[in-house]
Amino acid sequence: MNETLSKEEFSNLILKVQRDEINGFKIYSKLAKIEKDASNREILSRIAAEEYSHYNFFKSISGREVGHNRLTTWFYFTLTHLFGLTFGIKLMERQEDKAQRVYPQLLPYIPEIDGILRAEEEHESELIEMIKEEKLDYAGSIVLGLNDALVELTGALAGFSFAMQNTRLIAIAGLITGIAASLSMAASQYISVSTENSGQNALKSSIYTGIAYVITVIILIAPYLILQSYFAALALTLTFAILIILVFNYYISVAKDLNFKRRFSEMAIISLGVAALTFGIGFLIRKYLGVDI
Repeated sequence: MNETLSKEEFSNLILKVQRDEINGFKIYSKLAKIEKDASNREILSRIAAEEYSHYNFFKSISGREVGHNRLTTWFYFTLTHLFGLTFGIKLMERQEDKAQRVYPQLLPYIPEIDGILRAEEEHESELIEMIKEEKLDYAGSIVLGLNDALVELTGALAGFSFAMQNTRLIAIAGLITGIAASLSMAASQYISVSTENSGQNALKSSIYTGIAYVITVIILIAPYLILQSYFAALALTLTFAILIILVFNYYISVAKDLNFKRRFSEMAIISLGVAALTFGIGFLIRKYLGVDI
C-alpha cells in the first residue's frame, strides 16, 4: 500500500526523475558525437532521444526546467570512454534501475508512468543488445590470456620466490617465463581460432590473448623490481593478482551480464591455490636439492 505523498514530496520525486532523464540524455548525446561506428552512433542517438522525451514528459508535470548534473555526466562519459561503450551503458542502466525504484511511489498519481517504465526497459535493452564492440567479441581471448597469466605466473613467482630468495633473479626468471608463455599462448590461440571456424579473426584473437598476458606479466613482476624483500614482493604480487581478478571480472560481469561473485571466487581460488602449491614445491626443491642462490 503506497503512502500518500505530500505536495512537496511529490514535487521532489518528479524533479529527481526529471534530472535522471536529462543526465541520461546528455551522456548518450555526448557518446553519440564521438562514436565512430555509424550503427552504434544511431543507437546512442535513439536512446538519447527517448531519454529526452521522458524528460519532457516529467517537465510537463513539474512545469520546471532542470539542468543536468555535470559531475555525473563527466563521470559516465569518461568511464565509457576508458572501458568501452557496452560497459559504460550497462553501468548507467544499472543506476537507472535503482533510480526507477521511485516510480511505484508516483504510479498512483501518474498512471502513464507504468507504460513509460515498460517501454524504457524493453526498448532500451533491445537497443543496447544491438551495439557491437570488438573488445567484447574477443573477451574470450582476453580472458584466456589474463587467466592463464594469473595462474601460471603467480604460481611460478611463488615457486621462484622460495627457491631463489633474490628479487632480481626472481624478476628475470619471471620475465623470461612470462614472455615465452605469452608468445606460446598467442600462437596456440591463433592455431585454435583458425581451425575452429568461429567467425573470429585468428590474428586479432591471438593479439588480444598475447597483450592481455603481457600486461598481466608486467603488473605481477613489478613488485620484484621495486622491493628487496622477496616475501614483501610476493605479497604485493598476490595483492595485484586479486585486484586484476576483481577489476576484470567486474568489467565482464557488467558488460556481459554475468555472475560477478562466482567468477571472481573461482579465479581467485585457482590463482592463490596454485601459488600456494608452487611455493611449497619451491620450498621442497630448495631443501632437498640443496639449491642455494
